[in-house]
Amino acid sequence: MSSRLFRFALLSFLMLSGVVSGAQAEFSVPAPLADRSLLLDGTFIDGLAVVVGERGHILRSEDNGQTWTQARVPTRATLTAVHFHDRNLGWAVGHDQVILKTGDGGKSWQLMHADPEAESPLFDVWFADARKGYAVGAYGSFLETHDGGEHWEERWISEGDFHFYRLVASGERLYLAAEAGNLLRSEDGGETWQALAPPYSGTFFGALPLGDESLLIFGLRGHLFRSDDGGDSWRELAGDTQASLNDALILADGRVLVVGLAGALLVSHDGGQSFSLHPQEDRQGLSALVQTSDGSVFGVGEFGVNRVTIP
Repeated sequence: MSSRLFRFALLSFLMLSGVVSGAQAEFSVPAPLADRSLLLDGTFIDGLAVVVGERGHILRSEDNGQTWTQARVPTRATLTAVHFHDRNLGWAVGHDQVILKTGDGGKSWQLMHADPEAESPLFDVWFADARKGYAVGAYGSFLETHDGGEHWEERWISEGDFHFYRLVASGERLYLAAEAGNLLRSEDGGETWQALAPPYSGTFFGALPLGDESLLIFGLRGHLFRSDDGGDSWRELAGDTQASLNDALILADGRVLVVGLAGALLVSHDGGQSFSLHPQEDRQGLSALVQTSDGSVFGVGEFGVNRVTIP
């Protein structure tokens, strides 16, 4: 897989072209430059940073990103998302419907679920607590567990079979960003879902809750929208870019960042009301953001994991 293909904007291409790796029987190969390889998602919790990506690579850092250690992982499938409930308990998902679980802060992983024949990669994973969680992905894939990921069941939550890309929580609500202008909202922890109507028919790759009923959604061609009533109405925000937008983060000082392809970095100093464009000099694509406890911000993408320059 080309090092210039990464995360949400190209996940559909990778899936349809058959660029997936074996999910079972093989372990990820130790690689000295794993932190320079294609990485797609990351998280930080209680002093621990974890990032995931191609070939089953999972790396962890306990020194605010100064050094990264590769974990031994029982798959070589491309991993697309990671979620931790606390510093020890976490899950990662990816192609071949791989679902992994760790109970020791990412040092070791167990393969809990895989279904290569489904040809439906998973794009995100989220847990409400240590037992109840969801994994979402291509063609309307929606898997749920009620025993901490030991067993997974699939159900349909929409009449369409569009791809689900990002699942986020905002208080009691859940939002699910999807392709073809679809955005779903749940008021009951994911038991039932309501289709919303954002004013854009292109794909949404991500969403960021801003507190109360405010929410950002973003995706193809730099489209960025804000709602202040829980998704019932929207207004488009100017980002001065046509690069696809993949992830967003609220910094400790209140600034809001949105990142995407071609090194796109949008910065807001007014709580996400407006944004200015500050592209990274290397123009390499960003798929996710991770902020560590010392205030450092790391970008995850086609270059691996590296510090982001914020004006």
